[in-house]
Amino acid sequence: MISYKPFFDTLLRKNVTEYELIFKHGVSANTIHRMKKGEAITTKTLDVLCYILDCPVSDIIEHDKTK
Repeated sequence: MISYKPFFDTLLRKNVTEYELIFKHGVSANTIHRMKKGEAITTKTLDVLCYILDCPVSDIIEHDKTK
């Protein structure tokens, strides 16, 4: 199962808020909501988040084999 826990850890580490992602960078609030619920997002969205946060994909998602 894909986990977005690294994404929320990265936000804290880089001192970026969800509000800033939505209103400054134009990330959809629905995207953030989907990530909180562990639902799928597109690879394009992953690319955008990596660009905004200046990080690799591994700082956004991880694969959890236990679930």
